[in-house]
Amino acid sequence: MSECLETSRLIPAPASEIFALLCDPQGHVAIDASGMLQDATGEPVTAVGDSFVVHMDREALGDLPDWGRYDVTVRIEELEPDQLITWSILGRIRPQIGHRYGYRLEPAEEGTRVTSIYDWSEARQDFKDNGVFPVISEANLRATLGILDRTVRRGYPAADART
Repeated sequence: MSECLETSRLIPAPASEIFALLCDPQGHVAIDASGMLQDATGEPVTAVGDSFVVHMDREALGDLPDWGRYDVTVRIEELEPDQLITWSILGRIRPQIGHRYGYRLEPAEEGTRVTSIYDWSEARQDFKDNGVFPVISEANLRATLGILDRTVRRGYPAADART
């Protein structure tokens, strides 16, 4: 079985608009289809090593009821403006679990092809053995891309909401 999920969608918007949303901590919350991302704290990321905090609620998945609400730190691992952004999740579990998320953006005739990436190939073996992965399904990645499409077409971020 593959240890990486990727799914793509053509979004009729410039890569720069999509990338701006993906660099904004609140953008992650706005497009999340899992229901886990409740809020975020931090500034938009601009470089590898930048980070922000996401306030999570695992109850949305219903798989680990004792986890409830918790915070994770998103650390940017790769960042190529208007092309690629990936991040690792730093949580309360030590050592870290080792899974990554991200988006690849490619120019297309009618906008931008956006590929959502969820990779647990370098995750801790004990989590793999316990059947934790994938935490998020391919259907959930597709749903998030649908919300991303809608959110960008509506003009995220709204000028009056960010000032």
